[in-house]
Amino acid sequence: MGDAVSDVVDHPEQGRLELTVDGQTALLVYQVEGEYLVLVHTEVPEALGGRGLGGVLVGAAIGRAVRDGLTIVPLCPFARRWLQRHPDEAPRASIDWELGQDAVPPPG
Repeated sequence: MGDAVSDVVDHPEQGRLELTVDGQTALLVYQVEGEYLVLVHTEVPEALGGRGLGGVLVGAAIGRAVRDGLTIVPLCPFARRWLQRHPDEAPRASIDWELGQDAVPPPG
């Protein structure tokens, strides 16, 4: 995943991480609120589905959080599931599971 993460472009003024593949853009919308990096929404065009691009975007968010000393708040259901399913990546950053808990439907 490391090389693909380097292809992610951060647009802090728009609050989004973007990854363009085959002329289409996958994105992760975020907000920086004080010491928190709030992951709001991940969107991957249908034509790019199944390539792991959503995970690449979450990985880039982890990198940003680590670099800037921010705690991740995973409001986005996709980002939350990805972080839970990738314990090898998630511990690199501080994650506040409680703040976003009520905004995400329970699994199942």
